[in-house]
Amino acid sequence: MPKSGSKYQQYATLCVNLLTICYGAFVGWSSAAFLLFQSEDSPLDGGPLSTAEVSWVGSILCVGGLLGTFLFGWMSDRFGRKKSLLFAVIPQLLSWLFIVVGNSFFYLMISRIMGGICAGAIFILVPIYVHEIAQDRIRGALGTFFSFSCNIGILTAYVLGNYMSYNTSPYIFIGVTVLYFVLLLFLPESPIYLMKRQKEQKAEHSLRYFRNMRKISQPPDFFKDEIEKLRNDYIDGNTKGEEPPLDWKDLSNPVARRVIIIGVSLMALNQFCGCFAIISYTATLFEQSGSSLSPNVSTIIVGILLLVGAYVSTVLVDRAGRRLLLSLSAVGTGVGEACLGLYLYCKILGYNVEAVNWLPIVSISFVIFVASLGVLTLPFVVLAEIAPPKIRGVAVSLCMITFWIFAFLSIKYVPIMMVFLGLHSCMFIFAACCFVGAAFILFYVPETKGKSLEAILASFEGRAPELVELK
Repeated sequence: MPKSGSKYQQYATLCVNLLTICYGAFVGWSSAAFLLFQSEDSPLDGGPLSTAEVSWVGSILCVGGLLGTFLFGWMSDRFGRKKSLLFAVIPQLLSWLFIVVGNSFFYLMISRIMGGICAGAIFILVPIYVHEIAQDRIRGALGTFFSFSCNIGILTAYVLGNYMSYNTSPYIFIGVTVLYFVLLLFLPESPIYLMKRQKEQKAEHSLRYFRNMRKISQPPDFFKDEIEKLRNDYIDGNTKGEEPPLDWKDLSNPVARRVIIIGVSLMALNQFCGCFAIISYTATLFEQSGSSLSPNVSTIIVGILLLVGAYVSTVLVDRAGRRLLLSLSAVGTGVGEACLGLYLYCKILGYNVEAVNWLPIVSISFVIFVASLGVLTLPFVVLAEIAPPKIRGVAVSLCMITFWIFAFLSIKYVPIMMVFLGLHSCMFIFAACCFVGAAFILFYVPETKGKSLEAILASFEGRAPELVELK
């Protein structure tokens, strides 16, 4: 098939990830804004935010994410991927509008909840939609654009936060959200979802669009084979167009248990490595660490490294392998955080550290870059690769629920820990989590590079009889 046959898949991936860019911007926006809200020049009616209030504004996003996971997980199967993606515009717009019109702690809380609900939608819907429209040969590249888009949004918010007021830059992302909605109106529903609903003609029309064959009256054999495979997988022998119901045995056998343990553990590493909290409070961390650069300029540097790291990850993931990249990323993240913690501890003890004032910016930049190579990006890739199709939806939903719970705990208590334990203690705790995570990956997580699902599952329990049931 010529490369031109994938142009509409690439176009659709770009369109749906406009919403991902807006979510990344929403996460990055808080970095400079929180610094302003805690200062004496705070524009909020109630004056500067307390440490407890900042922790609630930061962490309530995860509560919204949990709600969004439940809501849009249900909507995705009930109303379809496209309609759910369109509906996700509502909480996204509200999240920015409450920033524009609001000037109090209450408005910030509502804004963060709405942004979290949209985040729940994005993490569920965008990967599913892209997976269902993409061909095998480009599915990996299109899938990794999700993390890349999020990092574009974070960097954009860092830059705009340095040059615009906190309630001016949201207008740009409101415009991007509206553009996303308009473009999405012209995209078809995913062919897999349509075939599941026994809408064969619409499914074929959708597949023709994404394979750039709308004007070809007699499509080639590979297209006919793809349609036939969809029909066999989702219609033949299934009169209701529904998948067989799950039972407890599907989730309690050794293979399923190991898949869920790996997924939940990787979500815990993703959050408790400290990077999500560092990204949310980047400017504050640089200010407290005594960096010689201005906090906002430092965040821009970190945002660039985050974006570069995500790109490098997409290049290396199919060469170095998942397990190697994940373990090296975890160890590197831990080393960077330990170095920053040691610098801060020496400063507290009264040692002269002026000669290494560059260490905070280098340490945090190194942490963000190395983490983006694996810890921040690959847990979701590995989960999708090891989960058997029959329990994939339940396994992914369960892991996303734990993801948001872990994120809430991480963001909620980081500012409090920074006050009572000190920033240096937080860095040591994060580093310890990274080292434990690296050991878990080396001894428990399988290498999935170049392996079929059957080979991966068989490696869990030899040639487990459960493998046949889960395929």
